[in-house]
Amino acid sequence: MIRKTAVLAAAALMLASISSAHAVDSASLEVGVGNEGTDLWRAGVQRKWQRRWFAERSWTLGAYWDLQVGRWTGRVRAGQSEREQNVWDISLTPVFRLERAEHTGIAPYVEGAIGFHLLSDLRINQRRLFSTNFQYGDHLGAGVRFGPEYRYDASLRVQHLSNGGLAHPNPGINFLQLRLAYHF
Repeated sequence: MIRKTAVLAAAALMLASISSAHAVDSASLEVGVGNEGTDLWRAGVQRKWQRRWFAERSWTLGAYWDLQVGRWTGRVRAGQSEREQNVWDISLTPVFRLERAEHTGIAPYVEGAIGFHLLSDLRINQRRLFSTNFQYGDHLGAGVRFGPEYRYDASLRVQHLSNGGLAHPNPGINFLQLRLAYHF
């Protein structure tokens, strides 16, 4: 219980540290499914980096910070019955996005990232017992931006989380996610 409270307090402090709406460029919501039927949802805010690479080419490389709070839900057996197990997740991830420079109706992109996650509990289901609350999270994704001023964003991501060999056991977990975002 203390860990859950600490994780939620840290999330609240991180979100409160965003001093104005100008510090946030977009907001997102993700839903997904992971190993052994683990469900996932996350909400986040993003801040674009000012730097762009290959700006004069047909595909450009940009980046953004992604701050998220989410919950995983798995099933744990307790004797003859099963119960729901929830793990809260706070993450901060630098994401690199390669996207089409010329926007004509829709703007396709691919992205990749490696970030940092803090988990409230070590067990998500019967088979997954993590040895550390700290996990690295990497993902690959593909999506499109569309709509007026390209404000809408839809993508599909594959994500892997593990402690990177910092401690054992290191079972890791994989998620397939659908992500929707709105750009301000």
